[in-house]
Amino acid sequence: MKNSIHEYYDHLAETYEENRFGNSYGRYIDEQENVFLNSFFKDKDYSKILDLGCGTGRLLKFATHGVDFSEKMLSIASEKNPGKITAVGEISKIPFDIKFDCIFCFHVIMHQTKEETKKFLDECFLKLEDHGVLIFDYPTKARRKTVSPQEDWHAGNSFTASEISVLSNEKWNIKNTTGILLFPIHRLPNRLRKLFLPLDIVLCRTFLKKLASYHVVVLEKK
Repeated sequence: MKNSIHEYYDHLAETYEENRFGNSYGRYIDEQENVFLNSFFKDKDYSKILDLGCGTGRLLKFATHGVDFSEKMLSIASEKNPGKITAVGEISKIPFDIKFDCIFCFHVIMHQTKEETKKFLDECFLKLEDHGVLIFDYPTKARRKTVSPQEDWHAGNSFTASEISVLSNEKWNIKNTTGILLFPIHRLPNRLRKLFLPLDIVLCRTFLKKLASYHVVVLEKK
């Protein structure tokens, strides 16, 4: 299974960002994630930040280090982001012998099993400084349209807020959660989608975030 996932992303590497984030739907999500990370990091003085599962480097500008298990995607990320320290590795086995102030991980947990997610949390705990911060996104079980898993792995992992709380209870404090993609924009004409974005961003910070397709959770190491 792991080999097939690896081959899948190696095959996608050259066209990944264009196919996933070059259309109006992908740009909608990309903008929300960039707004969140810009807001989060603007008042932080972290010196070591890891983009875990950095892919082709879409969000690597926010980090000092990047890890991905696809050599081809990581090669593209390194070319696009000179000066960043990158290495091939997995989310449950981070290939750096240092501790980070912050680790963030986007569009990765949705492809893992619950057991792999637990290993990911344990590994990040070990690789973070005291009171270090872990940020990751996950599909919510309350989302309006569930994405059907492909080959038992692709987009098959989803959580409720209470499940995240149980997973993080012993080692983490939940500092914040934010929604991503509240409106069903896949049902709207492309030209209208960007008009909903500012309101989506605002509402995803309110109690309505529970209805969003994805949640971003900020955990602090106890």
